[in-house]
Order: sequence, then structure tokens, then C-alpha cells
Amino acid sequence: MTAVFVHGNPETTAIWGPLLAVLGRDDVVLLSPPGFGAPLPDGFGATFLEYRDWLEAELSAIEGPIDLVGHDWGGGHVINAVMHRPELVRSWVSDVVGLFDPEYVWHDMAQVWQTPGAGEESLDAMLGGDLTARTDLMVSLGIPADIAAQIAEHQNADMGRAILALYRSAAQPAMAEAGRELPSLAARPGLSLLATDDAFIGAHDNRRRASDRAGARIEVLEGLGHWWMVQDPHRGAEALNAFWATLD
Repeated sequence: MTAVFVHGNPETTAIWGPLLAVLGRDDVVLLSPPGFGAPLPDGFGATFLEYRDWLEAELSAIEGPIDLVGHDWGGGHVINAVMHRPELVRSWVSDVVGLFDPEYVWHDMAQVWQTPGAGEESLDAMLGGDLTARTDLMVSLGIPADIAAQIAEHQNADMGRAILALYRSAAQPAMAEAGRELPSLAARPGLSLLATDDAFIGAHDNRRRASDRAGARIEVLEGLGHWWMVQDPHRGAEALNAFWATLD
């Protein structure tokens, strides 16, 4: 058995540290999407479908059964991969199922990144500062300083290019069209994590509607935000372990 974790934007594997410290599993693999703590390969366009294909290739090389967990865009890659290749996993977990609801509207920062010119300027400001400035920005978003510093160390031009390409490839109606395949997720047991204070993933109705279409169990993380895994790692671990216990 292998638990595979995939992080999102603008993160690295460091985001999982507090959660893994209390999770109680030693069969863990951490995957870094290209550009997000890992180099961007030559010819990799960083579209959301290319990340889907990347994740499928990574999963194919890992000894299973696989319990797949994704956060932020990592959760988007999880959804896309399992919709396309459900046989690669035993189960899946995502905290961004609501992205695939037909009524989802990208948050304000994503819309800036999707805008030519404005997106480049935004990311120059966000990633162009020194390590201290980048760390302070991560801390301002609610990430503990030690984790923020580890993430900031790997925020670079590759990450900026990946962010722009990824978000522009996923501008609506792309996500709504991908979400037509949500019912195929029911081929494998799924868990949708709903952090109630997460402002990036849309209204609760959207998230519940998408989760229902995916045939997923919903776990409400009351009072937690987008970075629930560092905000309260014990509650995150309890939710994951309770879900996995239903599969045994």
C-alpha cells in the first residue's frame, strides 16, 4: 500500500510536513509537479492536461495499491487523473472538487494570472523578491514561518512560468468542460475535503454539488482554510485515516 501526496501552487512538498508527522503512515510518496519544487522539463507546456499525463505516468511507476491525496492544484491533478485512469488508484482525496462545478468562478488572483501582462506583473512581484520577502508573503497567507521558508526557497522563474501556463489553460470554460466527467470518479472511493474557510475553491453549494456528482464522501473541516494541513494537521490526519479505514 502506498499513500501518494501531490501539492499545489505556489508550494513544495514542505506543505505536507506537519500532516505527515502525525499521520501514522510510513508508506508515503511525495510528488512535486514540474515547476513546483521540481524542474520544468524541456517541452513541457504546463497545461492542466499535461499535468494530468505527468501524474498518470508517475502513478504507473509506483507499486500499489495507491491512496492518492491532492491539495490545491495537486487536488486538481488528482481529479483529472482519476477521471481518466481510475485503475491507477485504490482511492482518491481532493480538497478542490468544487473547481469542476460548472458554476465555479476563478478567484481574483487566478483571473489576474489568466490575463496577459497583468499576470506577468503579478508574478514578478510575488516571486521576484528575495527569500525573506517570499517567506513573508507565504506567512501572510497563513503558512507557518518554518514551512514558508522551505517553500520560498524553491519559488523561482520556473514556478512563475508554470503558474501562468497552468491557470491560462484552465480558464473557463475549460474546467466546466472537464467537470462533465466527474461521475467517472465514482469508479474508485473518493473523499472531498471541504475546509469551510477556504476562499479559493468557491461556494459550499458548488463544492457539495461537484462532490455528489463524483460519488465522493464529504468531510467538512469546520473553521479551517485553504492550508488546513498546516493549520490543524491532527484534524487533517483524522479525516484521512477515517476515510482509509472504510476501505480495509
